[in-house]
Amino acid sequence: MKILVGISGGIAAYKSPDLVRRIKETGAEVRVVMTHAATTFISPLTLQAVSGNTVSTDLLDPEAEAAMGHIELARWADLVLIAPATADLIARLANGMANDLLTTICLATTAPIAIAPAMNLQMWANAATQSNIKKLQQNGLSILGPDKGEQACGETGLGRMLEPTVLAAECLRFDPELTQSMSGKNILITAGPTREDIDPVRYLSNHSSGKMGFEIANAASRAGANVILISGPVTIDALISVKRVDVISANDMYQQVHENINDIDIFIGCAAVADYRVCEVAQHKIKKNDQQLVLTMVENPDILASVANLPEKPYCVGFAAETTKVLENAKHKLKSKNLDMICANDVSDSEIGFNSDLNQLTILTNDGLTTEFEKSNKKVLAEQLIQLIAQKI
Repeated sequence: MKILVGISGGIAAYKSPDLVRRIKETGAEVRVVMTHAATTFISPLTLQAVSGNTVSTDLLDPEAEAAMGHIELARWADLVLIAPATADLIARLANGMANDLLTTICLATTAPIAIAPAMNLQMWANAATQSNIKKLQQNGLSILGPDKGEQACGETGLGRMLEPTVLAAECLRFDPELTQSMSGKNILITAGPTREDIDPVRYLSNHSSGKMGFEIANAASRAGANVILISGPVTIDALISVKRVDVISANDMYQQVHENINDIDIFIGCAAVADYRVCEVAQHKIKKNDQQLVLTMVENPDILASVANLPEKPYCVGFAAETTKVLENAKHKLKSKNLDMICANDVSDSEIGFNSDLNQLTILTNDGLTTEFEKSNKKVLAEQLIQLIAQKI
């Protein structure tokens, strides 16, 4: 994928070298265009070093324009990402101006354009800025952010540019090779652990980080699907395009799954849902004493089986995180829960277990086929899994 990164003149431009580096880590080729104002915040030489390509800054560059440089760059890009996008740059784009190289490229390109706003919270909230944003959205531009947080002016609020890691991940949504296989499909995914309260202070849970489920949600979104992600308590983010619903307990997750299951084509149960919960949650903190603490447990609802046995069920994919007899247990789960596919992984291996960035999957389907996904980054495995599901449905 070829990504043209446009940088306008805001303080957030200091993040641009990291953004370029993060995008290159995804395998994309990057070229950079800077406004003159941007060069006062960050050196073009810095961006040249991290991108590996000459940085363009001038519309009327005699050498570049001998080959119609702005047209060449406009045709080269699969995506134009402007980050940071200042209020001034947004206003000029919204009004079709072409008074520098970056805005001229935006008028000349047929590639999708995404902008990452970055400005003071009052500038972002200004009616003129909001009107310009709406106009850009109506014209088909994608708006990535902004985020909330502390700003360079000392104020705190909405207006921060999204972090480079988030923007780099968002760029993959525009990869033409990834946006066809799940186009128009509605996918519901569960991820992360659940927490089952014991008292107001303590709870029962597990070691799930949610990483695999979030990567699957991101991969499905990049493949063109409409994705709802129902997640237990985790500290990671999904793509902006993913509709996220946060829950705490297994009962919470069960309720949200069934509230959102209508019109779903594919259900992927990746969450590590607690099998049991405390029968009665103590109203006050349980005090330590010399006696043993005995908890009476009751079984939680089986979310995956409840979806797989609906009268008009979606295509159902489950996960079997096992420590012994991995394939045997996975095969039993595939049949007993009426699933279409199950992904088995050995969580006793610390390299691919909970909290690891790596995983290794054996995929079993109800038609008797087995597919092995070798140990790899969870992001890569998520892409492979989505493509395999796309072949099955």
